[in-house]
Amino acid sequence: MGRDVFFITTPIYYPNDVPHIGHAYDAVAVDVIARFHRLLGEEVFHLTGTDEHGLKLQRAAEKAGMTPKAWVDEMEPKWRAVWERLDIAYDDYIRTTEPRHHAAVQKLLAAVHDNGRDDIYLGSYEGLYCVACEAYYVEGDLRDGNCPIHDRPVEHMREENYFFRLSAYRDWLLDRYESDPDALQPESRRNEILSLLRSGLQDFSISRSSFTWGVPIPWDPKHVTYVWFDALTNYATAAGYADDPARFARVWPADVHMIGKDIVRFHAVYWPAMLRAAGVEPPRQVWAHGFLTVGGQKMSKTNATGIHPFDLLDHFGVDSYRYYFLREIAFGQDGNFSWESMVDRHNADLANGLGNLASRVLAMLATSFDGKVPEPAEGPDGGLPATVADVAARVVGHLRRVELSQGVAAMWEIVDHANRYLVETAPWKLAKEGGRDAELRTILYTAAEALRVLAVLVSPVMPRAAAGLWSQLGVTEPLTDQRLLAAARWGGLAPGTVTTKGEALFPRLES
Repeated sequence: MGRDVFFITTPIYYPNDVPHIGHAYDAVAVDVIARFHRLLGEEVFHLTGTDEHGLKLQRAAEKAGMTPKAWVDEMEPKWRAVWERLDIAYDDYIRTTEPRHHAAVQKLLAAVHDNGRDDIYLGSYEGLYCVACEAYYVEGDLRDGNCPIHDRPVEHMREENYFFRLSAYRDWLLDRYESDPDALQPESRRNEILSLLRSGLQDFSISRSSFTWGVPIPWDPKHVTYVWFDALTNYATAAGYADDPARFARVWPADVHMIGKDIVRFHAVYWPAMLRAAGVEPPRQVWAHGFLTVGGQKMSKTNATGIHPFDLLDHFGVDSYRYYFLREIAFGQDGNFSWESMVDRHNADLANGLGNLASRVLAMLATSFDGKVPEPAEGPDGGLPATVADVAARVVGHLRRVELSQGVAAMWEIVDHANRYLVETAPWKLAKEGGRDAELRTILYTAAEALRVLAVLVSPVMPRAAAGLWSQLGVTEPLTDQRLLAAARWGGLAPGTVTTKGEALFPRLES
């Protein structure tokens, strides 16, 4: 955890096109983790934003017959619109074209340039450049002559650049990841970076003189800052690096940088070395998740394999969308999306699982107790209180460790247990037979209390559905004011609370 604030970031997104569901995947993941930490009672700073410089973007603008600034001003709102539909509750949204960011980039550059170690020097570079990556490659990195990430041709480029002496920080980086495994997760990505470090590091170019769209180098304005040096600085910008030292002292370092595995080298090697050279503490953890694929192909705007989130949100709704990607894919591994699996997961887990549980309990309360939560008596609780306590504790552990799919799966143990409990106790039969009021009260209280805890547990994942369930249960305290560990203690639902049957939380969907 940070000094005073839990600080978590999404990648800085490149708005040369509209977002696809791969971008939304890590945006939702970060939102869930941020909401979870708020639920623990922590102060949270959740940052996202757009990276608006670089050759790739300049070319996209030129192709559209626009200036780069006009292009990004047109594209950026399309990203915010997606985040709004996804219920992404960020605390700050940074654009790298903002004056605060230009100031931070130039301050960081100056700190590295003036550190007395000649970490920045002028040279020339000739090599193979992928515009989509905004990165140079050597021949051995290529796959069939193409970029290994984007599978597209690279360009031969030569220009005068300023370089950062990355090689000088190899031993420090190696020691960092060998001594602190949590600094880079998952383990597969850490091993990848350790292998890279052991093979040695090359200095990297931090400026470009062949185009003008970017932050000028403060001591040589003929050069603009290389997009990755520029983009990575956004995390420090938003924390107040250039303009608010008191805030920076509270917020920095970032607790988690959440990124895709294709940019792990920039975040786990370039970025901490840059900060070290500037005398700034590195982020506590970089977490690199896997790729989303469709039909086995990586989600990519470049390769025209992206799916716009609206295509799914319009059919499934936001809660089902968020749930599916977090539950279906083991976080950190690659995962394949299919429409059929999303329908199946929605119907099985949401409509038939949580939705059916809520509908049955609320309907029984309405018919048997005029919608009021009954006073429980001695009777069979089916072991649900113990399951709830166990699951709540495990969910906290899973989400602290960014084990998102495991955490969500654990929540559904309560759903499954509660549904089995209702089948085994058959309260509808007890109500029909009569004469077993005490037993009926206990069963329905137990099931309703399980729903109360579930509403709290699932709120980071499905905020709208959780709020709907909370309202149907009639709990007057705001859901957003709940604290997970306290809320998970059994017995929080007061007898006499008036519930409302309401609409089904998750109607079944046809394929």
